[in-house]
Amino acid sequence: MLDDRVYVCEPHGEPLRETRDALDLLGEAFGRGATWVAVPAERLHDDFFALRTGVAGEIAQKFVNYRVGLAVVGDISRFTAASSALRDWVFESNRGGHLWFVGDLEELAARLPAREDPAGRS
Repeated sequence: MLDDRVYVCEPHGEPLRETRDALDLLGEAFGRGATWVAVPAERLHDDFFALRTGVAGEIAQKFVNYRVGLAVVGDISRFTAASSALRDWVFESNRGGHLWFVGDLEELAARLPAREDPAGRS
């Protein structure tokens, strides 16, 4: 199960498309003390998945700059099937520590490192 390190964006609402949308999410995350934001794939505008638009890069860079992880949660297979560049980017992103594409929140919870206990217990 996810803990308070992750701010889960609502699945319903306006599609996230611009840098200011990322900044709004970052503000929500900071307000909750979260170090990760989980965004349902359906909340991201299609432009996010068309790498030539630059939307994904701009949004991802904001999260990197503010040292908050971004997890895109859900099925994006229709986008990766249409773009080898996106497929490659997803693969490389999932190897890193700042941007992950996961199928569901359980997969995200499994990928997050265990929270360290101040007393040294795991």
